Amino acid sequence: MTSLRTFQTEIDQIHHREVAKQRAQAVAERTKADKDVKKTAGKGHTRKESTETAESAKYAPIASPIAVGDTDATLSDIDERLQPLLLSRLPENLEKARNLIASLLTRNRGEHIFRIGAQPPAAKLFLGEPAGDESEWHGTPRTAEELEIIIAEAKAAVDELGGKVSTLFESKINHPRAALLLRLPPPDVSLTPEVRCAVVGNVDSGKSTTLGVLTRGALDDGRGRARVSLFRHKHEIESGRTSSVGMEILGFGPSGKPILPPTAHSTDPETIRREKLGWEEISRQASKIISFSDLAGHERYLKTTLYGLTSGSPSCVILIVGGNAGLIGMSKEHLAIALALSVPVVVCITKIDMTPPNILEKTVEQISRKTPVFVKSMETAVTVSQAFGKERLAPVFQLSNVTGEGLDYLRTFLNLLPASESDTEKFTSDQPLEYSITEVYSVPYVGTVIDGIINSGSIRAGDAVLFGPDSNGNFHATTVKSIERKRDVRKGMVLVHKTETLPKAVRQFEGQVLIL
Repeated sequence: MTSLRTFQTEIDQIHHREVAKQRAQAVAERTKADKDVKKTAGKGHTRKESTETAESAKYAPIASPIAVGDTDATLSDIDERLQPLLLSRLPENLEKARNLIASLLTRNRGEHIFRIGAQPPAAKLFLGEPAGDESEWHGTPRTAEELEIIIAEAKAAVDELGGKVSTLFESKINHPRAALLLRLPPPDVSLTPEVRCAVVGNVDSGKSTTLGVLTRGALDDGRGRARVSLFRHKHEIESGRTSSVGMEILGFGPSGKPILPPTAHSTDPETIRREKLGWEEISRQASKIISFSDLAGHERYLKTTLYGLTSGSPSCVILIVGGNAGLIGMSKEHLAIALALSVPVVVCITKIDMTPPNILEKTVEQISRKTPVFVKSMETAVTVSQAFGKERLAPVFQLSNVTGEGLDYLRTFLNLLPASESDTEKFTSDQPLEYSITEVYSVPYVGTVIDGIINSGSIRAGDAVLFGPDSNGNFHATTVKSIERKRDVRKGMVLVHKTETLPKAVRQFEGQVLIL
């Protein structure tokens, strides 16, 4: 019988093999097309082609200073170079530090975590064990006075660049150390980094309540007041259970603070439901946006949950587990689906304020079988946010939506997650266009409007594209502007780069199925 781990490994191998094959085929087709153009086009066309190539280079993403696959030691080296420059307080060294920070922020999507002083070993930190051996610490030790000087000069340098610095954590006992978030506001709303998260879990585990507290700011009253503002249908309000894919966003400003409505501390349910910030207003203020897909937990709506997990291309799955119930029912199925899709999992144990200690201990024991990292300090939250995707860690947060315990750690963790579009293995801009259509809207006086995820390539107004497959397996040619005309567009279709060879739809395929 195939185990879940074996199944996941096979899925990863097949995925990497097919992606490599598709990319090689795309490069070959592009090379062939370029050769055909050179044969048929004259000098005038060649000049035009060169102009278009130069024009498209303007839209190329800025290369990151840290190559994919580099270790954390590279980032540590940059932090080590910055510290003596800032500590010297010499004008020429401060200028060098400012230029280094500017280059780092510009190429790293506007943010960087600056670690100061000697840092404890991550393995001991994740296990919650004290790191007493001096040889295990890495980085240059600093005194409390040196720590204050470096922090002050870093804030001054970033402030001159138009950015903000927030202190993530600071410790002046034993090994003085700190972590700062250096962040620049995005030049345009369209360039705001986004992290997509899917929220799953068993029915009545507290998914909507947790999202309501995170995005609205007001704590729950223990009877589901925080979740009311998230429900979209009357029967959801009456039953208290989500039956559709709800979308919510949480914005973080340049200072790292969450953007919450002014009525965050109100206790009136109607005020909480009515007075909320719109997405447009949050996007204008935010330097990073966390997009949540609130998925259904009842078995009846499993298809809806599967659609949300596959269509949104989430960077991580947040599994909500009720502390009083444990890992039961659909929670196990949701976890298995996330692992099968190779999506990193974050576990949140809720209702710890009302769960008896012996029951909570049993729930923790269930989670402990998954080799988790229990986040009980801000330092752990900062460190695990940068490592959990690469090292396939499973961060575990223990939350109370009534008292607010653990919510700051979770918000900090979400704030520091790398943007979804920075995953160059998953989203490749140098490949032909592939745009997955997840939603289709019919807007009066406009026509058909589509929503979705760009899996590869880039798209601009006026581009010629193909969309399909339709019920007959065919693709149709159109342009981005004319997509608003009445077409037979449905969810599940894709937009692809227009070529002479039309893509083919597949109705049958061979696959391995794991019965959950």
